[in-house]
Amino acid sequence: MALTLYPAIDLKDGQCVRLRRGEMDDATVYSSDPGAQARAWQDSGFAWLHVVDLNGAFAGKPVNAQAVRAILASVTLPVQLGGGIRDLAGIAAWLEAGITRVILGSAAAKNPPLVIEACRLFPGRIAVGIDAHDGFVATEGWAEKSTLPATELGLRFEDAGVSAIIYTDIGRDGMLAGLNLEQTVALAGRLTTPVIASGGVGSEQDLIALAHAARGTRIEGVIVGRALYDGRVSPAAGLAALSED
Repeated sequence: MALTLYPAIDLKDGQCVRLRRGEMDDATVYSSDPGAQARAWQDSGFAWLHVVDLNGAFAGKPVNAQAVRAILASVTLPVQLGGGIRDLAGIAAWLEAGITRVILGSAAAKNPPLVIEACRLFPGRIAVGIDAHDGFVATEGWAEKSTLPATELGLRFEDAGVSAIIYTDIGRDGMLAGLNLEQTVALAGRLTTPVIASGGVGSEQDLIALAHAARGTRIEGVIVGRALYDGRVSPAAGLAALSED
């Protein structure tokens, strides 16, 4: 089965940016019009959009809501959104606004009952974002490191009804050095929940390697950011690399 390629739209101060290793002061601005960028990805043939409110992730509350609404108004694609969503009211508000899937990251690590209740109230519409450094979970926009192993966090939600686990290797994110296939495959091997890989895609070869490594696992997709914006991976080549042989 073909893997899903999720083009990333990371929002900082209302603009589309990419960070290196999650550092907010190391951001490259790629577009000042998030709605137009979303339309461009839709026109390129992608089936989903992955959107993150970076300011919100640090602030613990939505900050780039206007930009997110502009994206929703510009496309018909399903959109998954993370960053600063910390309670049921916030989850419900975004789902009602048109977001297809809400990603809980810091909230999942610090408030597991919220994830369980959200999955009960909104079945199939809650994903968990696990951001890891050296295999351990990081929270609050990656500013806080923990001693909680990423695999252990994923296992906590095995029976909750989470639609997907988004696994990001912080050390590789935005660095174009390739995915951490070993840890991603190991995580997927422990879970029944689908896993979406993230962090480090720099070439079409990285996607081909993922497609091969994902065979027989629960890995269902991959998020790509800087490599798409820089033209290192064209939309057509990226989609082809993840298609069925």
